[in-house]
Amino acid sequence: MQPSEISGLQYIVPSNPSPYSVPAFELSRLSNPLHNLYIPPQLQEIISPHPSCINNSTSDEADEQQLCVINERKQRRMISNRESARRSRMRKQRHLDELWSQVVWLRNENHQLIDKLNHVSESHDKVVEENVQLKEEASQLRRMLSDVQLTSPYSPLTDLEHALADN
Repeated sequence: MQPSEISGLQYIVPSNPSPYSVPAFELSRLSNPLHNLYIPPQLQEIISPHPSCINNSTSDEADEQQLCVINERKQRRMISNRESARRSRMRKQRHLDELWSQVVWLRNENHQLIDKLNHVSESHDKVVEENVQLKEEASQLRRMLSDVQLTSPYSPLTDLEHALADN
């Protein structure tokens, strides 16, 4: 095996190697600004093909390549489904928070309405009681007026009787 073919990496072996020379694969690593970017393992599985997915030219290996593509799609779909489920849980939590906020507001509104109802009910009771007292006073005043008219020599009925008798 040639040094340039070790582990599937191909790089140029200089004819006159110097102690300061850098293999080509390391140059590409150094020149790529995204090389040091952290990629989660789930995404690494999707981005980089599995070692078993390297294209070999036999029919069994072609079937294996198809299985590998299918598995990669399944992996992507699984990650997509997880993300969708996470968004769904977040929406559900926001909705639940809104509902609890509504519960608090409605309870507060209910307490305020109960207080108003109690106040109006107390006012109504006072007005009904005052109305009863006024009716009793009116009844007493009518009796007193009736007593005064019957005992008075100048009652309107006697004046009316005298006026009719003169005709």
